Amino acid sequence: MRVVSGVKPSGKMHAGNYLGAVKHFIQFQNKADDSFIFVANYHVLNTYPDPESLRKGTVDILLDYLALGLDPEKTTLFLQSSVPQITELTFILSNYTPMGLLERAHAYKDALAKDKNVNHGLFTYPVLMAADILAYRADVVPVGKDQKQHIEITRDIALRFNNRHGDILTIPDARIEESMAVIPGTDGRKMSKSYQNTIEIFASPKQMKKQIMNIVTDSTPMEEPLDPGCCNVFALYRYFATPEECAEMKEKYASPVFGYGHAKLALFEKMNSYFEPFREKREALARDEDLLRDILCNGAAKACEEAQKTLADVRRAAGIIEI
Repeated sequence: MRVVSGVKPSGKMHAGNYLGAVKHFIQFQNKADDSFIFVANYHVLNTYPDPESLRKGTVDILLDYLALGLDPEKTTLFLQSSVPQITELTFILSNYTPMGLLERAHAYKDALAKDKNVNHGLFTYPVLMAADILAYRADVVPVGKDQKQHIEITRDIALRFNNRHGDILTIPDARIEESMAVIPGTDGRKMSKSYQNTIEIFASPKQMKKQIMNIVTDSTPMEEPLDPGCCNVFALYRYFATPEECAEMKEKYASPVFGYGHAKLALFEKMNSYFEPFREKREALARDEDLLRDILCNGAAKACEEAQKTLADVRRAAGIIEI
């Protein structure tokens, strides 16, 4: 089983990224035959990023991956932009992609609804994502439920190519883990950099505490029992606490002397202690630039080798002459 996935370097790593994606990447690397995880820096370009911010964010994501437990001995780690075969494969696959398929994509429809400046990169985003997956012949792509459509589009494109040229491309399956739920942000919506409602896992303790204390709660007075079932604080707390600690917290929610402020402090203590070892490891990695360069070069070499095999098969099937 080969697993392929990636994360965009569009901002600081937050709890939603970790719980919804990276934590599962780490689990998969220990049970998959092969794992390809990349920093999806091309995918950020359609938002017109500041170049220096993109460069820094790209390195930051790599440090985050390594600090959180991705092992370059088990996982091929690389930059999307270090694999030139991806752009050619994207172009070829675009010729097998109906306009209607792209017009139904959630990201495009959402951008139109919000009257954003939609560029060609955003419109064809699903084709680039399909190339990212198909280039490495992924069997499984771990995603949350909100990402399911992207895999369906990838499968549709691959099937259209295969129906015309034979079984060239591997048809991937989405692995939707029940635990890969939508992680609530500080305002109750999905935790997302675009909503500015995140809790940054590598922020200083002071900054993390400030973000957690800004979590939106209802107006239930402290003397009345609180409902953990509809509380954003508890929804996050349960990801970092044991079942026994969650049960104890539920009892506290029923206490007349326990308020949301207490719950937020408890969440901060849990998250801060959970991520503190990762924070220290990240600081040490950031000082070893040679190690980071070696990891990226080795990962890119393997990714290019695999992508070139796929591209050669695709070119041959499509009738592109090799000189």
